[in-house]
Amino acid sequence: MILEPKKISKNAKITLVAPSFGCTSEPYLSRLNEAIKIFKNLGYEVIEGKNIFLQDGIASSNTPEERAKEIMQAFDSNTDVIMSVGGGELMCEILPYIDFKKIKRSKPKWFVGFSDNTNLTFTITTINNMVTIYGPCASKFFYYPFKYDTKDTIGLLEGKRIFRGYPRFELKSLASESKPLVKYNLTERKIIKPFYYKEPFYGTLLGGCLDCLTVLCGTRFDNVSNFINKHTGIIWYLEACDLSPLQIRRALFQLREAGWFRKVKGFLIGRPLCNDMEVMGVDKYTAVIDILQDFNVPILMDVDLGHLSPSIPIKNGAKALVSYIDGNIKIEYLKKYKAN
Repeated sequence: MILEPKKISKNAKITLVAPSFGCTSEPYLSRLNEAIKIFKNLGYEVIEGKNIFLQDGIASSNTPEERAKEIMQAFDSNTDVIMSVGGGELMCEILPYIDFKKIKRSKPKWFVGFSDNTNLTFTITTINNMVTIYGPCASKFFYYPFKYDTKDTIGLLEGKRIFRGYPRFELKSLASESKPLVKYNLTERKIIKPFYYKEPFYGTLLGGCLDCLTVLCGTRFDNVSNFINKHTGIIWYLEACDLSPLQIRRALFQLREAGWFRKVKGFLIGRPLCNDMEVMGVDKYTAVIDILQDFNVPILMDVDLGHLSPSIPIKNGAKALVSYIDGNIKIEYLKKYKAN
């Protein structure tokens, strides 16, 4: 059975952690402070982890041991939601110090994080068969009323089941050190491109940031084969941060040849940061379609998912029905989560 934490109430406890970067620079510092105020004004009890305003580690908030300790203390507490304050670069280094068995024995809690936080959203799901949320970090909740991805994340936590894509996306942010609280600069019209789509498809949602997934592949934290054996089919959602089109192509080749896609029912591919880049004739489309077309399953490209905001939050490990309707995506989570 898939283990899913209970939906939260209006007075839920939210523990903020920094398993990768801490919020010490702008715009993240001001945004996190503002988000904490908003959460408290809404009635949530906010517990601040000791690392969230630090940058004492190598490209990270603290040492791998201390970052992992903060995570384990949060899972050992009576909090309802554990939310990362930001992404980063070296979150993978905390994994040897994470006690996944202890997390599985503890009271189920939501873990929410984006980008580098794939290192926990993905491993907690695949190792512990537990639903997590691949969605905006705490510093994204800096304005109210919540809208787009932040609104939908609260919706997921409260039990909402149906989600759709957004009308526009942000190609270039206007936020800066002097103007850290600038909202989204939604200038680009969203256009989803479907390949091999015939009808709605059903499966267990699984994925995250390709930059992180390729690092996990083949390590002792790679439990994908065992996970997918427990499920009738997987809908892979994938997006990239620092990867070029050629690197995306190589990453998908690696995961394909590692057997990760052998029970795939469909792919949701988000907009990469290299959105308009072409390298040696390879763009974001040929990087994906050439590698995945032989699976003969739906591939939805340019989904509102990824580092060009806003990005639809995803319940990692949850079963859902995905539809492509009038140029938009619809994700409907099902009430029952049976592994077989």
